[in-house]
Amino acid sequence: MASGPRAGFDDFVRTRSTGLLRIAYLLTGDRHAAEDLLQEVLEQMYVRWRRIEGMPEAYARRALVNRSVNRWRRRALRAEISIEGHLEARVERDHGDDVVVREAVLVALRDLPPRQRAAVVLRYLADLPVHEVSAALGCAEGTVRSNAARGLDRLREVLGSAVVPDGGER
Repeated sequence: MASGPRAGFDDFVRTRSTGLLRIAYLLTGDRHAAEDLLQEVLEQMYVRWRRIEGMPEAYARRALVNRSVNRWRRRALRAEISIEGHLEARVERDHGDDVVVREAVLVALRDLPPRQRAAVVLRYLADLPVHEVSAALGCAEGTVRSNAARGLDRLREVLGSAVVPDGGER
């Protein structure tokens, strides 16, 4: 077991890296990109560990969102494949309903603007309360709600209400 000022960091990585990797994956839609994103954030946190105030997991979530948004900005410069064409190709190659639905959701998530995607991922897939999502995104709670609602509306347009039910705020 590690000792010294960064011993808490080792414990943090051991206990929270799996959950943070899941969030990174949902933000990026790619396992390798998620691993790279999380590694960058953990390196950043290691260097700043003594200066991180409050809950380190909240810091990590915010850093994941910020870095993924920056990646989205770079990616937006490249040509994108349409969702419809991508979904058709996936459906034809794979006949497992669960796999198809999961892939369709990931593709649809990738098509959302970065802030809407982050709001949907953190609010509904990571199951965080609005105030924690607000802290992670650095915006007002109302902005989180509107970004999440717009994101869910877009997901319903693409995926249908069978995959994304129309439910009230929880």
